Amino acid sequence: MAIREVAKQWARIGLGVVYPPECAYCHSDAGISHDGSPMLCQSCQSSLVPGKWLCCSRCGMPSPSDNGPSESCPACGDIEFAFDAVVSLGAYRGPLREAVLRTKRPTHEPLSVAMGKLYFRHRGEQLSSFQPDLIVPIPMYWWRRLVRQTNSPDILARELARSLHIRRLGHGLCRCRNTVPQRALLPRERFRNVRGAFRLAAGFDFRNARVVLVDDVMTTGATCDAAARLLKAAGAAMVVVAVLTRAEGDR
Repeated sequence: MAIREVAKQWARIGLGVVYPPECAYCHSDAGISHDGSPMLCQSCQSSLVPGKWLCCSRCGMPSPSDNGPSESCPACGDIEFAFDAVVSLGAYRGPLREAVLRTKRPTHEPLSVAMGKLYFRHRGEQLSSFQPDLIVPIPMYWWRRLVRQTNSPDILARELARSLHIRRLGHGLCRCRNTVPQRALLPRERFRNVRGAFRLAAGFDFRNARVVLVDDVMTTGATCDAAARLLKAAGAAMVVVAVLTRAEGDR
């Protein structure tokens, strides 16, 4: 075992010489190493993770209190979501918003990987407390995936599954309809837009499963709600949404 660890250490040193590591966000090489930690410099890690993040534990909406869902929560007060909880890294603003927008491009897949590792470092314990069995990413319609050439929720799900040591069902959930982009719609229209947009792939058993549903950003919660309803109808015991960011208001 000792020999294997020494070999790994020398391999990381060699990799760093041939391919000097750099921050996936600002491209600085300060304090970056091939040791399995997020490929982000300390400065970027600090700017991407809120010092104190208070939100509703039921829907993830930013709030002045972290005591869980209440009548004062603007999201929980109006809608009965199908998912059971939301675990987000922070609000959809500043450097974190910029990071999410970048991960939607194929040239920034290393940033998606880094964000997955960063999410687990800061929210992994909270996510583990739900004792999940499976991880399912929010899928992209095949034509949009072909055009965009990447799907950041799938990359995030892969990193989380690896860190949590549970199974990722990359094709367990399918988007069967090419919906209008949610950002172009009003909040109430978004729920109608994704109604019937997903289906479960054949051959997967979700009965009694505790599922982590992964997306990059949640705004109204319509997309994750539609997916969670389908998973619950298939017998899932719990659906917890893991997102990088939670948008405030109806943006």
